[in-house]
Amino acid sequence: MALSLAAAQELWGLAEQKGKVLHEEHIELLMEEFAFLKKEVTGKDLLEGSLLFTAGPLEEEQFGFPSFSGISRLTWLVSLFGELSLVSATLEEQKEDKYMKMTVRLETKSQRPLSWIEEKGPGLKRNRHISFHFKSGSLENVPHVGVNKNIFLNDQNIFVQKLLGQISEMELAAEKKRILHCLGLAEEIQKSCRQSK
Repeated sequence: MALSLAAAQELWGLAEQKGKVLHEEHIELLMEEFAFLKKEVTGKDLLEGSLLFTAGPLEEEQFGFPSFSGISRLTWLVSLFGELSLVSATLEEQKEDKYMKMTVRLETKSQRPLSWIEEKGPGLKRNRHISFHFKSGSLENVPHVGVNKNIFLNDQNIFVQKLLGQISEMELAAEKKRILHCLGLAEEIQKSCRQSK
């Protein structure tokens, strides 16, 4: 949606002022993997967790700071475990090798630690690695749970439902709160990484 919380708030303000629907595409929340995870973690007491995402290099100038270009992973964590607070964030860069590693330490409302790592560089395959530990057991990886069919069409259908007023004000408010929370966290992470350099 935006590369800053202020820009997103301005967009929301404009949409509300003009009576328009502002929709952020969140296909990662429509993926089979996320549906599996949501089902697996619901009702469980998290002890600690981590999410590592690896991929080839991205140019920050084109895709934004890693906490913004990787916001879909942050959205997964917030959608699974609720609002999070930032504990620390660091960014290791080797620009000549097109390598970077962002390490973020987060905490749930019940003060359970979560780490989010974005590692990008030549030769790194696009992959998600999770490790969630609960009082009742652990979830170490997302199994292959099927093909993500029609996720863009599903997202478009959600947008149409918003246009037709078929999504409740409560659901819309919760979505806006989550989106702004994630953007605010992404901004905090960016500031923390830049201060630690």
